[in-house]
Amino acid sequence: MSPSPTSAPTHNTITLAVDVMGGDTGLAVTLPACAAFLGTHTNAILLLVGDESKIRANTHAGNLVNHPRIRIVHASELVTMDDALEVALRRKKDSSMRVTINQVKEGTAQAAVSAGNTGALMAVARFVLKTLDGIDRPAIASVMPNMDNTGTTVLDLGANVDCSAEHLQQFALMGSALVSATTHTAHTDNPRIGLLNIGHEDIKGNEVVKQASILLQKTPINFVGNIEADTIFEGGVEVVVCDGFVGNVLVKTAEGLSKMIRTRLMDELTQSWWRRAGSATAMPALNAFRHKIDNRRYNGAALLGLRGVVFKSHGSADAYAFGFALQRAYDAVAHDMLMKTTQMLEKLQS
Repeated sequence: MSPSPTSAPTHNTITLAVDVMGGDTGLAVTLPACAAFLGTHTNAILLLVGDESKIRANTHAGNLVNHPRIRIVHASELVTMDDALEVALRRKKDSSMRVTINQVKEGTAQAAVSAGNTGALMAVARFVLKTLDGIDRPAIASVMPNMDNTGTTVLDLGANVDCSAEHLQQFALMGSALVSATTHTAHTDNPRIGLLNIGHEDIKGNEVVKQASILLQKTPINFVGNIEADTIFEGGVEVVVCDGFVGNVLVKTAEGLSKMIRTRLMDELTQSWWRRAGSATAMPALNAFRHKIDNRRYNGAALLGLRGVVFKSHGSADAYAFGFALQRAYDAVAHDMLMKTTQMLEKLQS
């Protein structure tokens, strides 16, 4: 089942290009997710990009290929999870990933979604779409669960291992624009931005982080200062900025912890008959808790800083999780994420 729309318009048509071949499972995940998404988004058009014969022959396609708001865009090649960047960029120019990004470049689609190789997707997207004026490096941003159940957006999550203070400043601007476009909380119009550090004090951190803090204090965003990692899960800010090395370790650790908690919780409840009996009355609350920490609900990372909207799904995502990646791309278009990012960069440069 696809997630329901979040205060999105119902009149303007939004077209998403979907790399249906990418990811660990490909069509078995992407096609059911697309079918469910169309059922809850009556103004959405989906371009299914991939090998047309395989799409039409797939058992998961059902009546999807005949849906009036579905179009198939043929691509003869596939970028695998093991392909080097050179292969994705130079040798597989007709890959489903490349053709999906081309739909945004050509204006046929307003956003692209893929579960393919992350490094290849970033490289192809940057090559085809180019970066926005004022952006040196694109960044990967995604949402992590918090106690407020609103989610905390963190960037960068791995695109840039080594960053300068200026890069972190740009990440903050892009993160602020993303949250303004895709989330709906009390701070949507003016998201609180925190700089991830080993302490709140200005004297803490390495020289890059210290310099970034000085720059962010002069930047036209709602910068609240240094934060520690626990603030991400407490919900004290909407956006957290860090370099890609720290961000990638952080998000992978959180995903592993979420899976462990959900698995251990159910194991404990099924170990003995009296626990099973006691869990009957507690099950609604426990299911609600499992739902809140389910990392699948936070699937869909934005590739920010490009001249187009691109979202990356986990390669191992199931259909339920892939639906959230589609939803985030849809929201980004519906609420003008790209325009908001451009406006913020213009303010910084003025």
